[in-house]
Amino acid sequence: MFIFAKMKKLKFLLIFLLSAFALSAQTNIDSLINVLKTQKLTTDEKFSIYNDICYYYLNSDPQKAMLYCREALSFAEKEKNGKWITGFYSYIGTLHTYEGNYDQALDCYNQALDFAIEEKEDHRAAFVYGGIADLYRSQGKTVTALDYLLKALSLYEKGETVQHKRQQILMLNNIGATHREFENPDLAIRFYEKAEKLADELVKEPDYSECIMPIYYNLGSIFMEKNEYAKALSYATKSLELSRSLGERRYECGNLGLLANIYQSGFNDLAKAEEYANEFLAIAKQMNFPQLLKGAWYRLSTIYFEQKRYTESEVAGLTAWESDSIGTDLAYQINYFIGMANMYLENKEKATYYFEKSKEISKKSANKSFQNLLLDLETKYETEKKEARIATLEEKQKLYIGLGVIVVVALLLGMGLLSYRHRLAVQKRKMAEQQIKQLEQEKELIAARSALDAEKAEREIIARDLHDGVGAMLSVVKNNMSIMKSYSVIENKETDHFNKALDGLDKSIAELRRVAHHIMPAVLMEKGLFAALDDFCRSIPEAEFHFTEPERRFDPEKELVLYRCAYELVSNALRHAKASRIEVHLNMDEETVYLSVVDNGCGFDLQTIAMGMGINNMRTRLAAFGGRIDIFSETGNGTEANVELKM
Repeated sequence: MFIFAKMKKLKFLLIFLLSAFALSAQTNIDSLINVLKTQKLTTDEKFSIYNDICYYYLNSDPQKAMLYCREALSFAEKEKNGKWITGFYSYIGTLHTYEGNYDQALDCYNQALDFAIEEKEDHRAAFVYGGIADLYRSQGKTVTALDYLLKALSLYEKGETVQHKRQQILMLNNIGATHREFENPDLAIRFYEKAEKLADELVKEPDYSECIMPIYYNLGSIFMEKNEYAKALSYATKSLELSRSLGERRYECGNLGLLANIYQSGFNDLAKAEEYANEFLAIAKQMNFPQLLKGAWYRLSTIYFEQKRYTESEVAGLTAWESDSIGTDLAYQINYFIGMANMYLENKEKATYYFEKSKEISKKSANKSFQNLLLDLETKYETEKKEARIATLEEKQKLYIGLGVIVVVALLLGMGLLSYRHRLAVQKRKMAEQQIKQLEQEKELIAARSALDAEKAEREIIARDLHDGVGAMLSVVKNNMSIMKSYSVIENKETDHFNKALDGLDKSIAELRRVAHHIMPAVLMEKGLFAALDDFCRSIPEAEFHFTEPERRFDPEKELVLYRCAYELVSNALRHAKASRIEVHLNMDEETVYLSVVDNGCGFDLQTIAMGMGINNMRTRLAAFGGRIDIFSETGNGTEANVELKM
């Protein structure tokens, strides 16, 4: 087991826009192509077949999909059919989004939107807005994507047909996914559950399964992130069954990866997790999609690591990296796991290389996320500015109609100003709330550090008083008794009692010095954490201490916190787990110290046994310095505790 077993980390890019014109994905495509080529058809029949073919290939063969979409668009333009021009431009925009050609995708969507607005088709305009949202979401411009999703939802809510409700479900699902990216899980669940409730109204409709499948997947994913594993398992299982019945291979891969993660992280059933991960890998190989292959190999790498199959874990991690080294998702996690596998294989140079690489990727990713946010806000601003400019030009043209238009423009400007002031006030309020929250957190940290400082000072006083006061007094008593023995006439029977008393005094003095040493070990203050842990482990026959270079000192307060953590964890392993072998590992890089305590004791069930005061005290001490502790255990299989603390 290791810390990354609880990571939230595996996320797949959902292809969440389904066509408004699509029929069944199970149609016999070969026969449809044959009909298109050999039979005489009406214009509407031809468009319908083109649509079915394009939709079928959209998620299975993007190259063929692009070929038929362009052919269909040419036919639609020849027939001057705005409805189908909008649809096929949207398809082509989706395909360009898949390929990462975002400028071309936006151009196609804008042309589709022009035709939809010209035809005054709100339903089609909403469909295009959904596609544009998908485009911006693929670029990491989540704020702008959310704006377009809300536009699409507002248009779909005007309709009462089954098709309108179906599209509302899709938009609600996508809005929930967007809030997941904003790390607002409760808000995301609210949108998913609203979509689920609306989908239940369509349970008798033929496309109900297509509507409910992505909702189940997303609910499974978010409950996984919230550590509500029973709920996550239920939704992921239902989503997997639907994806298989519909032939949706991407969703099938996503659900298999999700189930592997649930069994690994939630139920510690590594055999079951490995089974799902291998099934995921087999399908990813068939589809030959780099992103899916990377996700499957990464999941297997984490499972092998927890099974202590470190060589296989390294190979799987390297294969994941080679599958898609250009993509940024999972890059940090993959390199970190390769480093951890090499660390346990005692390949120090390789471990250091991949740890440094993961750290570099993490920094670049954080910087890229910040840049994407700036670009997102800039795009949103430019979009609003462009829309405002178009509105202004239209109003200028209408000025020639009459003075009444001027009044309308003034009202619009006034409403815009009120809206701007309202948004500004809301923004200021949110910033103030955030500052208050930050101050409260800082106050809690200061209080925790003060308590730790007081505890340290008190321990130093107690240790000194025990050693220099009580210890010295016991030594004086021992010396006086030894003098009495030499000058007194004592019978043989009384001599035995007297010697036992002297021996008891020796043991008491030794025990007193040992307690004083562990309350505030002098070697920790003089030589540092490495020497103190080595000295501590040597005093316990069951314990072994392992560390990797470099060995260096850092903040004394943090050294003391880590020493206390090691002391408490080893004591727990001896007292509660009845361990016969305990390994204490200490490693560090330029910024972080890693402490691991692994035992072969009886273990315990994390789901049923609450953590004791000692563990909670450790969490409090570590939190005061920005550190954390993760504990993994299974009844009969020992316990592992991992501590991270910034130097």
